[in-house]
Amino acid sequence: MASKKSDAGAPGQPNPTPPIPNAVIDRGDRDGDGKQWGYDLYPERRGEKFKPSWGRVLLGMEGTENLDKIKCERNVYACVKKSPMVKLMMGALKSSGCEIDIRRHIACEVCDSSVSGGYDPVLNQVVVCQNIARNEGIVQGVLTHEMIHMFDYCNNDLDFKNIDHLACTEIRAANLTHCSFLSACTQGDASPFKIRQAHADCVKTKALASVLAVRKVTPEEAIAAVERVFPKCYNDLEPIGRRIRRNSKDMYKAYMEGPMYGYDVD
Repeated sequence: MASKKSDAGAPGQPNPTPPIPNAVIDRGDRDGDGKQWGYDLYPERRGEKFKPSWGRVLLGMEGTENLDKIKCERNVYACVKKSPMVKLMMGALKSSGCEIDIRRHIACEVCDSSVSGGYDPVLNQVVVCQNIARNEGIVQGVLTHEMIHMFDYCNNDLDFKNIDHLACTEIRAANLTHCSFLSACTQGDASPFKIRQAHADCVKTKALASVLAVRKVTPEEAIAAVERVFPKCYNDLEPIGRRIRRNSKDMYKAYMEGPMYGYDVD
């Protein structure tokens, strides 16, 4: 899936758009056509060990996987301790009866370069792509995005092989964590003449990209799925409670409002 890279924001700022889409990992077709369900994007999910090529090692592009994993795990730990969005999501998960332990439910792995993270519903794990999400700001965005998928899977009868269900959770993740007027402008969804519609168009674009990343469907089929569920899923703001504007205090407001909705945040 083609995507545009964007600058990563500071951990204390609203989540920037991850440079590459996140995806839901479906392991159900492990022995069949893995590409149909996005399983091929996460080689370590298939039990394979990443083997760097000598050419890329000599160019400095590979060969630091162990160090990358340590850095990734440090960024994850920092986000769990400091990020209001990640802390809110973890509190919402725990308060909803959804188990979340960073040692068990978050994994740093080498992924295909087309994704920055993923959610594996079979193992109930968030995957942070250590070769792509290389700073704390991007890791924050990946964790928040994937924890929304985790929240949806835990609290709803979600079937990720149902394209409408997949489109809905991708709409919610883009709506609550990534889209701002700036990111809408970056991807061509905003102009001075349609500011009000810019956010919704941005969400549709990102949700469509994520669906196409992990489903072997035509763009027309993916667009139809996004459009079918968009009104309902776009207006579902749980558990964050608000759309996060860039360079605002919205993240901190959402975090402080968590207890009002019954979420035990630290």
